[in-house]
Amino acid sequence: MRSYHPDLTPPWKKSAPAPEVPADPDLVVEEVTTGFCGAVTGCEAGTVTLEDRFGKRRVFPLAARGFLLEGAVVTLVRPAARAARAASPAARTASGSVAVPGARARVARAGRIYVEGRHDAELVERVWGDDLRIEGVVVEYLEGIDDLPAVVAEFGPGPDARLGVLVDHLVPGSKESRIAARVTGSDVLVVGHPYIDVWEAVKPSSLGIAAWPTVARGEDWKTGVCRALGWPENTGAAWQHILSRVGSYRDLEPALLGRVEELIDFVTAE
Repeated sequence: MRSYHPDLTPPWKKSAPAPEVPADPDLVVEEVTTGFCGAVTGCEAGTVTLEDRFGKRRVFPLAARGFLLEGAVVTLVRPAARAARAASPAARTASGSVAVPGARARVARAGRIYVEGRHDAELVERVWGDDLRIEGVVVEYLEGIDDLPAVVAEFGPGPDARLGVLVDHLVPGSKESRIAARVTGSDVLVVGHPYIDVWEAVKPSSLGIAAWPTVARGEDWKTGVCRALGWPENTGAAWQHILSRVGSYRDLEPALLGRVEELIDFVTAE
């Protein structure tokens, strides 16, 4: 992995424009502020997911001059972004906040928001992506909460690098609540929603169903949901269908909306 030398003039501060490079799958780049080096595994509107050689994935904003490609500073863009730019920004973002026309993504803060899994990260990006880019907040996912204490210890939170964590099924007496209590502190905020999985945070009405089905204890919840709703038992495809029906905060339950807003406020507090 290339070293990044903070004593030199940061490349994103220079005035010369950087070439735009499509974030094609398997393109290997280095993120300038963290030194994280990995291959592109996905690119959504405004973010790119990189995977390093150990299999760790991180999500970064597509900031101008935000990456190094073979030692040169570049601006990553969505593969089709150079050919078709959005005609005009919406008056409101998907989260309901006022849109800022022409606003650039802020250089990533030291603070982070962690969520449990990829579906959580994709849902947060779908609704709060514009806000997160303006605030310079990077979202990463844990692939489960069991290793949270070790993740927090490695991150080393502090007043200038706060850590916010969103947890599924955070209810009193649960395993999740016990783990959360071990890491919560002045610079670490762990909040959660009551749902078994983030799927449930999407309003049933947005999916055209009366309610989320009840799944028998011991049965895989997502598979059970697919079966009860008559969907093919392909949880990946089911999630893409669910996500496609989320257009804004109006499609999400208040129990999730409030918690994500709380995390953003905590991480960005000056």
